[in-house]
Amino acid sequence: MQIIFNIFLNIPLTDFKGEVAALLAAGLWAVASVVYGRLGQRIPPLQLNLLKGIIAIALLTITIFVRREFFPILTIVPLSLLLLSGIVGIGLGDLAFLAAINSFGARRTLLMGTLAPPMTAIIAQIFLQEKLNVNAWCGILLTIVGVAWVVTERLPDSSGNSSTQLSRGIGFGLLAAIANAIGGVLSRAALANTSIPPLWASLFRLIAGVLILLPLVWLSWRRGRIILSELQSTRVILATCFAAFCGTYLGIWLQQTAIKFTPAGIALTLLQTSPLFIMPLAICMGEKVSFRAIAGVVIAIAGIALLFYLR
Repeated sequence: MQIIFNIFLNIPLTDFKGEVAALLAAGLWAVASVVYGRLGQRIPPLQLNLLKGIIAIALLTITIFVRREFFPILTIVPLSLLLLSGIVGIGLGDLAFLAAINSFGARRTLLMGTLAPPMTAIIAQIFLQEKLNVNAWCGILLTIVGVAWVVTERLPDSSGNSSTQLSRGIGFGLLAAIANAIGGVLSRAALANTSIPPLWASLFRLIAGVLILLPLVWLSWRRGRIILSELQSTRVILATCFAAFCGTYLGIWLQQTAIKFTPAGIALTLLQTSPLFIMPLAICMGEKVSFRAIAGVVIAIAGIALLFYLR
């Protein structure tokens, strides 16, 4: 708990602030993904993405006032990079992610998400000259193998997906991974050598992500695709607020903290370990966890250890 306070209060107690923030974000996204999977059966992805974004913006604004963080000194280039990162990573990326979950489930969608770290590392090496040593690359690859080993396990209901659903899921999942990688590199470029606090960076990205959704929502409204009846349910509203608090408000805040203090390839790798945190949730929900799943967790933890201790 002390580590969490150190991250949010900016007390440099640990040399691994970025890595710890990334793992905390991954854990929160695991919780939120379970809730979004249930909500996605009742609310379309576009509508759900807009709702969680608005809720998170309100929470971030309140937090800024409570913490009395003054408006940061900005230049046009970092601000533009953050806004573009929000448009790509949150507006389009999260929309594709939610659509992928609806198409072929959370585990397969998270598997597609493991493509983001190597994409991020390659893009960051090309455009940001962030050179990773052999140990870091081994850690990235080992973590990806472990996560993939967990999420590719055949599920009892996996045969119920049609080829069309699988194709749509793969397409949306790949789009989400690409958007996540590009958004992460853009954020890293904006935050690495500036004094912009992660809290403000999160707010800028979310505002941009929500604004890009508004024209799409308007078009859906004109075509009669907006569902309002589900929003009259108190249970749905509370679930949406809870998921937005965990996965969007805290998750993106911690994500920006990780990206600011850690090379983009390492940060995105640790941020993609959400499937590992789903394992305890699955046990609590009465699901049987196989030896293969446990082995995948061990492999991924070994990769994370390399990122922490051998970078």
